[in-house]
Amino acid sequence: MKSELPVYAVIMAGGVGSRFWPRSREKSPKQLLEIVGEGTMIQNTVRRLKGFVEEKNIFVVTNKLQKNAIVKQLPNVPVENIIVEPVGRNTAACIGLASLFIHRLDPKGIMIVLPADHIIANEQEFIRVLMVSSQVAHITSGLVTIGIQPTHPETGYGYIQVKDKAEESQPINIHGVFEVKTFAEKPNLATAQKFLESGDFYWNSGMFIWRVDVILSEMQKSLPELYAQLIQLQPSIGTPLFDHNLETTYGLIRSISIDYGVMEKAGRVYAVKGDFGWNDLGSWDEVSRISSKDEHGNFAEGKIIGINSKNTYVHGADKIIAIVGVEDLIVIDTPDALLICKKGESQNVKEVVDHLRHKQMNEYL
Repeated sequence: MKSELPVYAVIMAGGVGSRFWPRSREKSPKQLLEIVGEGTMIQNTVRRLKGFVEEKNIFVVTNKLQKNAIVKQLPNVPVENIIVEPVGRNTAACIGLASLFIHRLDPKGIMIVLPADHIIANEQEFIRVLMVSSQVAHITSGLVTIGIQPTHPETGYGYIQVKDKAEESQPINIHGVFEVKTFAEKPNLATAQKFLESGDFYWNSGMFIWRVDVILSEMQKSLPELYAQLIQLQPSIGTPLFDHNLETTYGLIRSISIDYGVMEKAGRVYAVKGDFGWNDLGSWDEVSRISSKDEHGNFAEGKIIGINSKNTYVHGADKIIAIVGVEDLIVIDTPDALLICKKGESQNVKEVVDHLRHKQMNEYL
């Protein structure tokens, strides 16, 4: 489905994916790996857009360590569209920087911001939602996000509360489109249960749609210092001075998310309901949950021998791994590191990465 509007995509691909250690490393993070199914996560993110966003209109924001791998994995995305941040400064800077590149091409173009590491089951419905979101962004000159219909009281996601149509008149009458009332941080279990029962909360997908001139204007209002620092870069884009200027600017700007810095303060914010089999794949537990399993609840990839074991997820490298008489384990083997984790604890794998970094064991990062 091709959009009638000028559409550009920005794929955020600078993360390390520390919860997916030891497979995910700084030079080869989870978005560059085949975690579920065929194709790496970033390749599948780009492939899903085929026919909706032209490849010449796709931009990727990443870092120095990952650039070469991304160029290799995405041969049809112009290399000049791979934007390298000197250091990570959270999503506001990432989005603002990409906006400058698109603004040079089309100030009123529709900009779709997508993380590189999401799983989408129903891709046709996903594209339909993007088309609706693009129309809303075009008609309202507002900021649009995709709210995911929650299926359980999840504590690992932020939430979006929407206004009831009966409560206030909507400026745009499209099924599944709501004005946003408020954003909520990751809740505890009791609060997440209340959110689920209320019926007016959605999971915050971290996907955004807006006109590029609109997001830059909103950043100028809500993050004037960041905007002023970034806008100085625009004249040097495409020139030999750009890399030096970018390095200098990123040494000054502060780290802040687009949600906290802009979305929570903006006046015209809309949520489009998304129900297309979304998963942000935030941990090994999530990978295990969506993976196919045998009659004992086990998933095994590699040279695995399982005896009297239940509900295990095992990914092997080259060696034989024998799992005997265990339950509810996640085992991830790589040539230089082994993770053994109790199911339900994989969110804490990032603490292993923090420990390795503290000990300066950089060869394992």
